[in-house]
Amino acid sequence: MAVTRITHWVDITVICLYFAFVAAVGIMSMCRKNRESVKGYFLAGRNMIWLPIGASMFASNIGSEHFIGLAGSGAASGIAVVAFEWGAVILLLLLGWVFLPIYLTSGVYTMPEYLGRRFGGNRMRTYLSLIALLLYILTKISVDIYAGAVFIQQAIGLNLYLSVIPLLIITALYTIAGGLAAVVFTDTLQTVVMLVGAIVLAVIAFVDVGGLPGLYYKYMEAIPEIIKNGTLNTTCGLPRDDAFHILRDPVHSDLPWPGVIIRSTIASLWNWCADQVIVQRALASKNMAHAKGATILTGYLKFIPLFIIIMPGMISRILFTEQVACADAATCLEVCGNAAGCSNVAYPTLVLGLAPIGMRGLLMAVMIAALMSSLTSIFNSAATIFTMDIWRRVKPQASEKQLLIAGRISVIVLVAVSLCWIPLILSYEGGQLFIYIQAITGYIAPPICAIFILAIFVPRTNEAGAFWGVLSGQLAGITRLILDFTYPAPGCGKEDTRPLIVSKVHFTYFSGIIIIITTVVTLIVSYCTEAQPQDQIKGLTFWSVRKMAEEEDRNATNGLNKESPLLKENKSTERAKGVEEDPESTENAPPANLAPFSQRIEKPWNIVLDINAVILLLVFIMLYGFFA
Repeated sequence: MAVTRITHWVDITVICLYFAFVAAVGIMSMCRKNRESVKGYFLAGRNMIWLPIGASMFASNIGSEHFIGLAGSGAASGIAVVAFEWGAVILLLLLGWVFLPIYLTSGVYTMPEYLGRRFGGNRMRTYLSLIALLLYILTKISVDIYAGAVFIQQAIGLNLYLSVIPLLIITALYTIAGGLAAVVFTDTLQTVVMLVGAIVLAVIAFVDVGGLPGLYYKYMEAIPEIIKNGTLNTTCGLPRDDAFHILRDPVHSDLPWPGVIIRSTIASLWNWCADQVIVQRALASKNMAHAKGATILTGYLKFIPLFIIIMPGMISRILFTEQVACADAATCLEVCGNAAGCSNVAYPTLVLGLAPIGMRGLLMAVMIAALMSSLTSIFNSAATIFTMDIWRRVKPQASEKQLLIAGRISVIVLVAVSLCWIPLILSYEGGQLFIYIQAITGYIAPPICAIFILAIFVPRTNEAGAFWGVLSGQLAGITRLILDFTYPAPGCGKEDTRPLIVSKVHFTYFSGIIIIITTVVTLIVSYCTEAQPQDQIKGLTFWSVRKMAEEEDRNATNGLNKESPLLKENKSTERAKGVEEDPESTENAPPANLAPFSQRIEKPWNIVLDINAVILLLVFIMLYGFFA
């Protein structure tokens, strides 16, 4: 099949209409009256309902790197990468039923702010803020820009900077102007665009190959002609025998199943339960029922990528074998400019080669939507972290107007840093972008995952233990990260001379090792040092919030009109902290305009939410079991 660029006037018109519509939605959200307060700008006035929040959480996670990376990994090695997507289902329920009640009742804006309040002082809060910003640069902003650039270059043929700079400017402008409300509303629109466009293309692709049976058979036969005719005598790049299995050999496979389970659940907790980009949307919920409903909706949406991204990527290999599955460096350089392989062009190649006129424009808009939704979410969340966790410490007396200005300027700085990072991303020679994301995150994020679990479930964990534990785990992860770049993986068929810790310990297993190191050091140091007073961690651990919620339910059942213990306890704690803490640490307390949050849900709705959570788990088990 031939692959053409987007040049037809119909496609261009569709793209322009899409931009006009997004601009209109952004302008409408910018007119909201509460965007000139810190709560209005960063938490959308805390008045959002479950549908836009769930859509925004999904859109914030599914960016251009998923369309490029997931489809590319599907083309290269099959469906196993879906484990990283489906593992989010368990974590989203954990977010809704365990983490959000604590975050919402404690009245925090950011995840570093929670750690600052949980452990006291500023060391953990500042450390996590810096690590979060580093992770955004390495695994989110830079990757989104690179992935978006791949598609735009394939589709239009423009210079990289000419393609990306206008998108960065547009996303930064309405993020700066509208705050989280603009991001949530435009994310909702873009989720619809992404799903409709991607579903339509997936249907066309499945029809073209003969449905799932055709995919199963033809994918295993998608071998480049240079290998078929014997010109190149190699087994490199051939379809994997376990391409349609999620759970693969625990020792010799590309994604060993024990490591994948660890990496896609416990080691991904940061992304779904402690990452500002995702959690900030849930914090904007008008009440606990909407917060939980949003996590359920996002959980259902996370099943979709297998069918609309990964499998279409595999179909792209079938239909465009010579381009997507190129077997020799010379051909790959000619096709995509990367001698390591061209699997990352699987999705844009499918769009340009399979979609009819008009549909190509819509799918171009889908990719732009994915890029913009991810970047706006990251810009807004990073601005929130910088403003609330770093700038408020530098300028503790800053007014709300000054905080808003600082947040908006930080977005401009992020845009500049993103542009400077583009050449570094282009020099990356890894074959599968999505595996790169999982590996980098798996080296840096697991210590944060372990600390949040311990902070919430182990009241005896204190600040000293948390700091030295996360530092130990971070050092281990960064050491492995440096070794990975120092000793790159050998090419197919070449001898592996890397150190054993790199060649024999898969990155998914190493994520588990980092979690163990962090947990052990944290507990040892915590139990060897002074415990925190219990009144300082009330409302900040799972057990204390649960007791407070039970008391609130009893009061409601008995018809008592006194103030909710959740609210009362929060207020009394804040008053005590205002007296006991020195002036330099008062920024750990939430701003006065962010009221404490009751987690009580009316019984009928509580039952409905619990039933839906169980159904979601059953669907997860059924699909996982079918494809395992």
